[in-house]
Amino acid sequence: MKQFLLPDPGEGLVEAEIIEWHVAVGDTVKVNDVVVEVETSKSIVELPIPWAGTVAEILVQPGTTVDIGTPIVVIDDGSGEPIGADEPAAEPEREPNLVGYGAAQGATKRRARRAAGEPRNEETRQELNRSMESTHGRPAEERAPLAPAVPMKSGAPLPPPGEGPDEPHGGLGPVLAKPPVRKLARDLGVNLREVTPSSPDGLISRDDVLAHAGAPDDSAADTGQMATVTPIGNFGDEKRVPIKGVRKATADAMVASVHTAVHANEWVQIDVTRMVELIDRLKDHRDFRETKLTALAFIAKVVCSVLPRHRMLNSSWDDGTQEVVLHPTIDLGIAVASPRGLLVPKIRNAHTLSLGEMAEGIDGVAKLARAGKAQPSDLARGTFTITNVGVFGIDGGTPILTPGEAAILATGQIVRRPWVVGTGEDEKIVPRWVMSLSLAFDHRIVDGEQGSLFLAEVAKILEDPGWALVL
Repeated sequence: MKQFLLPDPGEGLVEAEIIEWHVAVGDTVKVNDVVVEVETSKSIVELPIPWAGTVAEILVQPGTTVDIGTPIVVIDDGSGEPIGADEPAAEPEREPNLVGYGAAQGATKRRARRAAGEPRNEETRQELNRSMESTHGRPAEERAPLAPAVPMKSGAPLPPPGEGPDEPHGGLGPVLAKPPVRKLARDLGVNLREVTPSSPDGLISRDDVLAHAGAPDDSAADTGQMATVTPIGNFGDEKRVPIKGVRKATADAMVASVHTAVHANEWVQIDVTRMVELIDRLKDHRDFRETKLTALAFIAKVVCSVLPRHRMLNSSWDDGTQEVVLHPTIDLGIAVASPRGLLVPKIRNAHTLSLGEMAEGIDGVAKLARAGKAQPSDLARGTFTITNVGVFGIDGGTPILTPGEAAILATGQIVRRPWVVGTGEDEKIVPRWVMSLSLAFDHRIVDGEQGSLFLAEVAKILEDPGWALVL
């Protein structure tokens, strides 16, 4: 008999929630069979079993959050031996690529848990800001060039967009559903693998579960919700939502950031009409016809071109050694609003990407994050972050630093506003495409002058992309 202990899925995480068991007591399993899905503070992970045998006992039920190292299932391997105190796979048999064996010895030091031109008539402001969702020539005189990047292995290509699946999930792949939907399925006795998702990205919704169960009424079917209709203007009874998973990780990270880094913020409002016109022309070019070229991708490309001349903004504070670490590469974080909460997947070696590759990279990591497929390694170890609040129709804000990073840039909505152009007698007010940029930085590392020069240089190129050739 062997006990399977909840392993560390990576990045020194300390706990995980059991989402769904793929096996039941009495089932026969083989080595590397996926037996359970768990949700960490960063992603949903499938865990394989490192032994062959029969499921003797499931120790932790779905919806329960347990610490790393907690026994979660007992496997009868046919040895006839009683369950021992240390039943995970023996160290000499460890296979690093098998998640079920846990983290490699000495690979991760787990942190302690905390206690607590002219306007275009056909384009609207909404259309332009929706475009924000998602190795070119470097300046000739770089005062502090980055070190050569380590080539990054690319994964399998993302599937092309298409119609939603017309068959149940099936197979051993992850079932995409939010925790409330999983709870509803458990309450109704519905196997999520038998539910046909209506969403093109395969995410199972409440309606999908209810349709599969044949429940006549949405509110009455969910035993955790009120069965009565709530009158307009009445918020209903008090409800409590557990703080866990991504929400808990986000809260902990923001508190840690505010209490460790010294935040400073700067703003600039700029006329990006020339940038918008250039993006429109590039979309018609044959090299970009198959690429989702967005304003966000253009801004990210400019940021990665400017950062090598302002390396303190691409650094971190090492409190243990009291040193500033200047990073040799740019691992660009892109803030994504996913069904599980705020996630910041990273684009590795972003400074080496062309504009087209940057656009594809942003689109790719955003899709992975929204589908719940981003792994802990995809979300860790960034050097600079961009958060786009403009997609929500917001002009700007004061972003909170991602822990371990020295700066973050917030991009506001691109909107038509009156703007003064020309000088002297030629001065006039005309409608232009305008946006705001707000930079937050750790004042322990970045001085006001350094932050201002970086923001001014980014703004200058976005106002007139031709400056990228001479700066």
